[in-house]
Amino acid sequence: MTPAEALPARSRIVHEQLVAAGIDNSIVVLPDSARTAALAAEAIGCHVGAIANSLVLVADDEPILVMTSGAHRVDFAVLAQSIGAQEVGMAPAAVVRRATGQAIGGVAPIGHPTRLRAYLDEDLRAFDEVWTAGGTPETVMPLTFAQLEGLTDGETIRVA
Repeated sequence: MTPAEALPARSRIVHEQLVAAGIDNSIVVLPDSARTAALAAEAIGCHVGAIANSLVLVADDEPILVMTSGAHRVDFAVLAQSIGAQEVGMAPAAVVRRATGQAIGGVAPIGHPTRLRAYLDEDLRAFDEVWTAGGTPETVMPLTFAQLEGLTDGETIRVA
């Protein structure tokens, strides 16, 4: 069995999309869940700001993906202004699952049934390497900011 075949099903989908994009990064399976930026940073041994939290939010009734630095929380008013939305809020778990096929705490920037409109926290640019979820709460993967930008076709904005 190859390392990719040993991944959880959702992470295999993410891995396939990484390969298709020409990115040869490995998805790492952590011994415990990394549902928060602090837990992920501790498990990986990186700065909490280098954790790229994948948040599925609802902006004017449309699910969107916001990749934000683990060093701070999204300010919904700032985000709404940055993207030109009237209203922004957290997506319910059922919307997250339907939009991404993944569970809250494990949403990868890719591997979704359809591409979500994506926004990237400008603060993530400060890191040579950022870590995102790999499709499950127990999986993570390293990317450069440029790779994250290319994979998501995300717009870099201010979120906090």
